[in-house]
Amino acid sequence: MASLTIGSGELVFSSRAGALFGYQVLGLFVLVLTLKWALVFASATHWVNTERHPFQRWVDLPGPRGWLPLTFFLLAMISFPVWVSFHAGTIGTLLASLTNTTGALRGTGALGWAVVTLLLTMILSATGTYARQEKLQTGIVALMLVTVLVSLVLLKPDVAALLGGLLHLGPMHYPEWAATMTEFADRPVWVEVATYAGVLGGGGYDYLAYVTWLREKHRDTQARRSADPCACRELRRIILLDCSLSFVAVLIFSVVFVACGHIVLGSQHRVPGGADLLTLQAQFVGAGGAWLTPLYFAGALLAMGGTLYGTIEVAPTILREMVAAFGWQRLSADEPRVRAWAVRWCSFMGLGLLLATLAQRWFNPSAAPVRFVVLLTPANLFTGVLACGIISLLNLWVEWRFVARGERLNLPLLALNAAGATLFLGLGIKGSIDFSGWVGPAILTGTIGFGIGAASLLGRARRR
Repeated sequence: MASLTIGSGELVFSSRAGALFGYQVLGLFVLVLTLKWALVFASATHWVNTERHPFQRWVDLPGPRGWLPLTFFLLAMISFPVWVSFHAGTIGTLLASLTNTTGALRGTGALGWAVVTLLLTMILSATGTYARQEKLQTGIVALMLVTVLVSLVLLKPDVAALLGGLLHLGPMHYPEWAATMTEFADRPVWVEVATYAGVLGGGGYDYLAYVTWLREKHRDTQARRSADPCACRELRRIILLDCSLSFVAVLIFSVVFVACGHIVLGSQHRVPGGADLLTLQAQFVGAGGAWLTPLYFAGALLAMGGTLYGTIEVAPTILREMVAAFGWQRLSADEPRVRAWAVRWCSFMGLGLLLATLAQRWFNPSAAPVRFVVLLTPANLFTGVLACGIISLLNLWVEWRFVARGERLNLPLLALNAAGATLFLGLGIKGSIDFSGWVGPAILTGTIGFGIGAASLLGRARRR
């Protein structure tokens, strides 16, 4: 899970948060990661106890059968191509900077590299497997974890201020120098903070896919649960260890990049943004010598490439779970076709977004520079913030509706999910309104209405 989610949230946005807000943002990071840990652990534990994926439970919500899984699927169709194009675009900005081709192709060099990156990733996805992804990414995460810790030690942060920041929770304000930057002149603080809450540690769809991957990886243990009561306890221990280590790894990465962003970039009044999201962070390893800089670039490329690959791999998992939840046996039996549909949709639509942006810049070189963070923000507010709030809230409903009183999650875990529902829904709604007025909430409401209508039509078709 950490290997899938470590990427833009840590390399880009943690550095950005440190440069803008310093150590005081760390308290928010600790809170967000704690609540996301509770969300994942509760969802995965429910699967262990009942052998039901969240989608299979959500079809029983009041209203037309399956309206919420269908709504999640519709929003995924919109959001996943945006995430794919963002991750490819982020890598493109780094490759263009390294090759000094940012100004090539009428100023579309970064977008050209993004297109090449996505095409190569599509080839890898067509031939890859989850096992390959996990092994590759686990090694990358372990290597980067060591190198970023070395970087932090060499930069000699104020340890007392850093530890104090981990406990700080309060309002945040842009520094005065940020007001002069176009990136933040029209970007409310609530939108920026909500973006951190969304990208840090992954989003709601990642966690739904995680439950599926657990099931695929531990089929044998789950199969012997009826004959061996210890099998469930064994799986719960595995999940507790895996989730805890994953989120601790994400927290360490985040703390290091916040600290480095504050020490190095904050003092220079520079922020990762626009079409330069990864190159500034190379300064973080400068204290260890010039030889570490190529290692940073290699690690950043591998981490972001793995996140792009992982995002494409999440899409077929979501589609497969929706198909299974609705009981569409014919499609469920044809898993390769379901996977092909999902991978092609998010890959080719993401490619289309990149090509459309490239064409716009090509024919209008005087247009405003591409700002990838702005392009990502609407999708992130749903997949990373609102979706987490919805899942946290439904974890409470699932426990109340389907689990006997004596077998439910313990009170602290239920309380954390309640807090997560409150924080993520509140941040998501506030951030969406501040970003686009009532346009974002209206689109979300319309999509929910469309999901309810579609579910009603499917229900009538089944009854016939």
